Amino acid sequence: MIQIFYKDKGKISISQSLVFLDELGMDDVIWIDLFSPDGDEKRAVETFLDTSLSSRAQAEEIESSSRYSETETTISVNTNFLIPGPDEYSMEAVSFILCEGIIVSIRNVQLRSFSDIQRKIQVNSRLYPTGYHVLVGIVENRIDLDADMIELMSKEIDTYSKKVSAGKDVNEEFLLDINQLQENTMLVRENVVDKQRMISSILKSDKFPRDVFAKLTVINKDIVSLLNHTNFSFERLDYLQNTVVGLINLEQNRIMKVFTFVSLLLMPPTLIASIYGMNIQLPILGGYIDLILLLFLMAIAIFIVILVFRKRRML
Repeated sequence: MIQIFYKDKGKISISQSLVFLDELGMDDVIWIDLFSPDGDEKRAVETFLDTSLSSRAQAEEIESSSRYSETETTISVNTNFLIPGPDEYSMEAVSFILCEGIIVSIRNVQLRSFSDIQRKIQVNSRLYPTGYHVLVGIVENRIDLDADMIELMSKEIDTYSKKVSAGKDVNEEFLLDINQLQENTMLVRENVVDKQRMISSILKSDKFPRDVFAKLTVINKDIVSLLNHTNFSFERLDYLQNTVVGLINLEQNRIMKVFTFVSLLLMPPTLIASIYGMNIQLPILGGYIDLILLLFLMAIAIFIVILVFRKRRML
């Protein structure tokens, strides 16, 4: 699907017609958004801009030269957008191509950042006179969403911390949940660092208009604060994980201590019962006196073991 944002009598209009590109000039178009484009749409945009678009494989490469590059006429930016899920997060590669003030975006999933900017462009088109301003607006919106995501994760960490303090449901499954939250935190941090690299490259460029630099500087400061927050969250999760592991170990030690104590209590009576269970003549009269005497000896043995354990503070 293609969406063309173009200037129309002082306003921004939208067209989804591929043929409409032939009727527009380079000065008319601001943004071409390609959502899961087919070959015809890509070729039409390449012909209109007289340049080549990035492939999905190029968008997913991690080398610095592949993430951001400039030529005399175009700027190519490849970045990742984080998609939150019910349990785990995923990364989606998005490509931007800037040519003569026109921005072309290529994506394969619906992204809230794009929907928000598209609404803002229609409400107040003066804030987005060129594709450069559209790119900065998308990045700014994405950082705001990342900040909201980090805030929700912090609340989730608080919930887990309170459960640990109360000793509720602290088990292996709880430990796996913390591990998944750690993975999500690392993905958020990786996503924010990727935006920081992109903004640093833009600030070094002489092709972007000067009026967006002040906003980019503010965004960069926000990113630094988000990185500090994610580092703190990861440290909290690491501490929480160690605490849970310690509690699980203490519980297992307590169970083993009970089994060990029970085994030690039964060892003297078992020895006595084994001796008197032998098929030989023993120096005690027959009858019920044997049973009573054996039970008495067993009780004395158990009482002695308890006294020894308490004296050594093992109970």
